[in-house]
Amino acid sequence: MELLLVSLASLLAGCIDSIVGGGGLILVPALFATYPGAAPATLFGTNKSASVWGTTIATLQYSRRVQLRWPVLLPAALAALVGGFAGAWHVTRVDPSFLRKLLPFILLAVLLYTLAKKDLGSTHAPRHDRQRETLLACAIGAVIGWYDGFFGPGTGSFFIFLFVRLLGYDFLNASASAKLLNVATNLAAIALFAMKGHVWWHIGLVMAVANVAGSLIGTRLALKHGAGFVRGVFIVVVGALILKTGYDAFLK
Repeated sequence: MELLLVSLASLLAGCIDSIVGGGGLILVPALFATYPGAAPATLFGTNKSASVWGTTIATLQYSRRVQLRWPVLLPAALAALVGGFAGAWHVTRVDPSFLRKLLPFILLAVLLYTLAKKDLGSTHAPRHDRQRETLLACAIGAVIGWYDGFFGPGTGSFFIFLFVRLLGYDFLNASASAKLLNVATNLAAIALFAMKGHVWWHIGLVMAVANVAGSLIGTRLALKHGAGFVRGVFIVVVGALILKTGYDAFLK
């Protein structure tokens, strides 16, 4: 029954994650509720070991229908991988709790900006030459990758927002591009957790199958309905993140 519950949560998380990220909002609380006696690091590691598969499949699905800018995104993914390792190392040296109270306000600013700019992300029109776009994408990958390793909540949403705002992508292309960078940051996290023995591989494998199934559903929905649909889901997920991180920071 426990495995069935976390597998259903992984299915739903994979669906949401493949559209705009934020699957951790569903799967991480489900793992903590189902296995209350487990070490938090083990649950985080097991979550990553499942979600990385759904994110990878989503990247492949998007790449068949969306013209990903590989010369820009591959260096950015490498930067995200390095940033993820650096963030994971920093969290062993510095207490990340200062971000807990700041995060809801950062997410609120992202949400308000997105709502105010009605046409934001509706048209895919990269605005920089290849070299500048690559440099900006690498900077986004390194900074948000570091954040993912150091703290984590909202990583996918930050990737998408910055690709839209700074690079001129629409929400569909930004979401597709963000998936590749998310794979890199997830691999960095899994490597760290695995080295410390904080992954339940037998549970993670079953959850991965469910996560991939959810990912296939989510990518199909995003590709069918386009940038406007992704923008709507983005707004809902960021709103949920604000509520969750606000509760954790000020009420819990």
